[in-house]
Amino acid sequence: MKWKNVWKKVIGIGLTAMLSATMLVGCSGGTETGGEDKTKETSTTEGNTLEKIKERGKLVVGVKYDLNLFGLKDPQTGKVEGFDIDIAKGLAKKILGDENKIELKEVTSKTRIPMLNNGEIDAIIATMTITEERKKEVDFSDVYFKAGQSLLVKKDSNINGLKDIKKGVTVLTAKGSTSAQNIREKAPEATVLEFENYAEAFTALKAGQGDALTTDNAILFGMAKQDPNYRVVDETFTEEPYGIAVRKGDQEFLQVINEYLKELKESGEYDKIYEKWMGQKPKQ
Repeated sequence: MKWKNVWKKVIGIGLTAMLSATMLVGCSGGTETGGEDKTKETSTTEGNTLEKIKERGKLVVGVKYDLNLFGLKDPQTGKVEGFDIDIAKGLAKKILGDENKIELKEVTSKTRIPMLNNGEIDAIIATMTITEERKKEVDFSDVYFKAGQSLLVKKDSNINGLKDIKKGVTVLTAKGSTSAQNIREKAPEATVLEFENYAEAFTALKAGQGDALTTDNAILFGMAKQDPNYRVVDETFTEEPYGIAVRKGDQEFLQVINEYLKELKESGEYDKIYEKWMGQKPKQ
């Protein structure tokens, strides 16, 4: 009788262990499968920028706040205006039917790609030159603006072109820009000082910290407009095609952007925006 009771207890413990193991395996298997499916769904949703924009109800764009003609923030009203801003608003209207369904976030040449790739913004519309190096990090739209790198100097300066950028000449520019790379390659004897943005570089130029400021001529024209004591050198020594940048592989969103740019030019609206900010019609 005693052994019989012990045997019953052993069998009972064994059955309980088996049932517990079965339940654990079942739970574990169910959770793992469910986790995989959920991860896939989340990944797909996160990767579809166009759907995120529509669900959110607004387009979030990285723009410059310090560039006259392209993206300049009024310190009194807080309003940001410029060529890039009008392009961004038109894109919001294309996607959401209303140009006001947009949020503008400040970027610099140094911060724009990191902000795009970490999801803070949906696209970059910020005088960004299309380069092979940058194509490794982002995807670009078709060209929406053609510029060329030049120099901004005092009106009475003896600098009239790249040939005058020699040893002893200090050139100012912005960190992370193609302008900094280009001037080092084309004028290796010159001293190059980099600032956080072009507004700081222009302030430094006016304070006498350099002899010239270099970036795309379209940006420099805006600076010269701000202060008539400065002029843009006629010579350009690079081609700077601007594109709208999106995250790598964001093809659906990119297709919509390119459709928008095509419609903008075919309708004549692009010419109106260009003339509004540049004071002349774009060169064909």
